[in-house]
Amino acid sequence: MGAGPYTVTFLEMTAPPRRAPPPQPFVPGGGSLALLRAERPPVHFFLYLYATVGAEYEWTDRLREPRDQVAAFVQDPAVELNVLYHAGSPAGFYQLDFREAGVCDLAYFGLMPEAVGLKLGPWLLGTAIHDAWSPPESTPGRTAAPIEKLTVNTCTLDHPAALPLYQRMGFNPVRREEHVRSE
Repeated sequence: MGAGPYTVTFLEMTAPPRRAPPPQPFVPGGGSLALLRAERPPVHFFLYLYATVGAEYEWTDRLREPRDQVAAFVQDPAVELNVLYHAGSPAGFYQLDFREAGVCDLAYFGLMPEAVGLKLGPWLLGTAIHDAWSPPESTPGRTAAPIEKLTVNTCTLDHPAALPLYQRMGFNPVRREEHVRSE
């Protein structure tokens, strides 16, 4: 993709969704689905997910950070990494960041290239949203207090369906920023 302008859109949701979590989808061709929380995941595992999901979308920032800085983020008790498996292999992930009081940031969300097109995105995002809004007492291992706001950002380098999907799921844009990517 290289150098050029791009737009970052910041979105938020200020109330939990009124509808129930989406049902687990039927996956054409079969294969079981499992969603597991990675507890204190190794940096290399997070970077594998991040790099594989983000390869087509210019996700490179975390790859350039020092490993100890990435570890401090990924292994922080207030940051949760949830991995979707399809037929035993990683198919996507989402990461919830509860480090700011009253706020959860959907720090990362995406599907592995081979999972794109299987209709897993809306289900995984809906699950992430309900997970973020779940009361701490109903979520094993969660140390954060209840939230008042769920945030996410996306940019024009991400999958073209990302922004419309976030909006369909109840996020509202609150600001946009123009950036220029250098080589």
